[in-house]
Amino acid sequence: MRISFKTAMVVAALVASSTAFSQAMSPGPANDTGADASMPSKASYDEQFLDTMAKHHEEAVKMAQLADSRSAHDQLKQMAKKTIEDQNAEIAQLRNWKEQWYPDKGSAVNMKLPGMMESMKGMSMERLEASHGDAFDAMFIDMMNKHHRGALTMARDAVKKARHPQIVAFSKKVISQQQQEISTMSRWKKEWKLVDH
Repeated sequence: MRISFKTAMVVAALVASSTAFSQAMSPGPANDTGADASMPSKASYDEQFLDTMAKHHEEAVKMAQLADSRSAHDQLKQMAKKTIEDQNAEIAQLRNWKEQWYPDKGSAVNMKLPGMMESMKGMSMERLEASHGDAFDAMFIDMMNKHHRGALTMARDAVKKARHPQIVAFSKKVISQQQQEISTMSRWKKEWKLVDH
């Protein structure tokens, strides 16, 4: 019985290691976006824009959700609430278009689209979460303005490249809204005499 038990254990170990190896080598999802998207650049530009802008908006919503319990200024809290409402609605619109135009297609999030990587550089959600009051507001304004500038770059690119007129119109709206928010937050930072942290 001892030999057969050892033999069974060896076989079980070999099967487990073989399974783990095959899973590790599997070309499945490349990231947590659910991507079929090991090569998102092979998808059409419009597919890439829809998924990547939705992902970009999700990051802005995460930042904005911190403001209510951390900001020292009611104006910033109100803007953050509006950001959450507006961008969640736009995420839903982007996903609706994706389902209509590209049913059953995997994620085409492409971090290399113009504006996407630039908007993420130097971002630290951990530092933002740990901040409160004026320190939070200064960091939030700097991070959100940088994030918005990335969206502006992406939207301007889409105005030139997108095939669907709905995406062009959507992108022009993003440009108008986010330029205004950048201007407003920059003015607040000066008025409130916020210093970088």
